[in-house]
Amino acid sequence: MKIVVQPYNMRPFVFINIAMSADGKISTKERRQVRISGNEDFSRVDRIKAESDAIMVGIGTVLADNPSLTVKSPELRAGRISAGKDEHPIRVVVDSLGRIPLDADILHKGTGRRIIAVSREAPHKQVEELGQYATVVVAGDETVDLCTLLEELYRQGVRRLMVEGGGTLVWGLFAQGLVDELQTFVGNIVIGGKDAPTPADGTGFLREEDFMHLRLIETVQLDDGLLIRWSVEKR
Repeated sequence: MKIVVQPYNMRPFVFINIAMSADGKISTKERRQVRISGNEDFSRVDRIKAESDAIMVGIGTVLADNPSLTVKSPELRAGRISAGKDEHPIRVVVDSLGRIPLDADILHKGTGRRIIAVSREAPHKQVEELGQYATVVVAGDETVDLCTLLEELYRQGVRRLMVEGGGTLVWGLFAQGLVDELQTFVGNIVIGGKDAPTPADGTGFLREEDFMHLRLIETVQLDDGLLIRWSVEKR
């Protein structure tokens, strides 16, 4: 199925969950996946997945890590079902040019809905093929219009949206003022490298007055690291 979205004016609560090293890196410069957190944080992440209506990632994360974004705990899956929900949250991929491989785990592992967001530049053939596995949402001309996408997700019943990366998507959401909360697990490793990706890549804010300001909600020691929760101050 393909949906070309129409203007709307509501969006979900958006929170970003990210794990980074003590020096602020999310993977190596080769973008190789690195284990940063431990079992306690894995359990926390599984729980907040189960509490979300949808989980969103960018195409870079899919190509690098091939995630399924499923809820791992049988108890948490059962809890969702008993609450009248699908076993897994909606899986959402922001993929402007429709590059997601048709055999990607996110399209096949676990039951439930998938949404692929593309721009009008995505090749028609690829959009048709993706439509066999997911609902394809067309939003934006050359790149996905994130505001429009979030409005469409709200229209489809998403009230709580979890974002798991990568840096380009996270930056785009911050730059457009679309983030409500940031949850960061800081691990006890140093990765290093000026070209290693950070939680929010992209162009970055150029002026100090444009910086995004956060308010501390809580800090919790997990494993050998620290979970920090921040709310985003509205401009």
